Amino acid sequence: MGRTVIVIPARYASTRYPGKPLAELRDKDGTAKSLIRRSWEAAIAVRGIDHVYVATDDTRIADHVRAFGGDVIMTSEDCANGTERCADALKGMDAEPEIVVNLQGDAPLTPAWFVEELVAAMRAAPQADLATPVLRCDQETLDALLADRQAGRVGGTTAVFGAGNRAIYFSKEVIPFVDPKHRAAWQDIPVFHHVGCYAYRPAILRDYSAWPTGPLEHNEGLEQLRFLEQGRHVLCVEVDAKGRVFWELNNPEDIPRIEKALAAL
Repeated sequence: MGRTVIVIPARYASTRYPGKPLAELRDKDGTAKSLIRRSWEAAIAVRGIDHVYVATDDTRIADHVRAFGGDVIMTSEDCANGTERCADALKGMDAEPEIVVNLQGDAPLTPAWFVEELVAAMRAAPQADLATPVLRCDQETLDALLADRQAGRVGGTTAVFGAGNRAIYFSKEVIPFVDPKHRAAWQDIPVFHHVGCYAYRPAILRDYSAWPTGPLEHNEGLEQLRFLEQGRHVLCVEVDAKGRVFWELNNPEDIPRIEKALAAL
C-alpha cells in the first residue's frame, strides 16, 4: 500500500471565529490546549498514518504548532477552504502519497477509528474520487443541530446519500426534512451528521483547485459541494461513534459542549 498522510488545514482569519485554531479547550484535568493542538493529537492517534502535517498561511499558527512538535507546511493565503489548502500542501511534501486525509482543525473530537475506516473504505472503492464520514444522529445531536438553526447559528452539516452510499447533497440545514408526525415511528433517526474529514486521491485534489466555485458551494459555504457540482463520486462512509460525542467547534458557543465531551474521555 502507498503512503497515507493527514493534513490539518488551519487559518487564523475565520469570518465567524477569528483566531479559532488558537482557542484553548480544557479537559477533565483542567489542562488547557489549543484547538489546533487537540486536533493534531487526534490525528497522531490514527493507526496506519505515515505523516501528519498542519497546513497554514499564518505564522502565529505555524510557530505555535512547531513549538509543540508538529510539522507545518506553509500554504498560500489565496486558499479559499481546507480542500484547496490540502491541494496546495501537496507541493510541500517530499513524496506524493496515495491518499491524503483532510482532518479539519475544528474537529478535535474525531475518533481515530473514523479516519481508519474512511481510509479503508477509500482503498476498497476505486470508483470513488473521495470519501467522507457520516454519523447517524442520536436525539441529542439532532436537537443540537435544530437548536442552532432555530437560533440563526450555522452549526453542523448534514448529508444525504443514495445507492452505494454515493453522496447526493450536503447542507447546513437539517436534511432530510421529516414531518414531525412521523417521528413516533422512527426506529433510527434518518438524519446524518457530516463529519468534517475527507480522504482524497491526489489527482482529484489538483482537479479541485482548477474548478471554479459553483453556486451550491457559494450559497452553502460547503467546500465538498464543488465535487458534486462537477459530477464527481463522493463516497459517504457511515461510522459508529461507539458512545462518543462528536461535535465541531464552529462558534464560541461550542466550547462548553466540546470541553464537556473532553472531560468524558
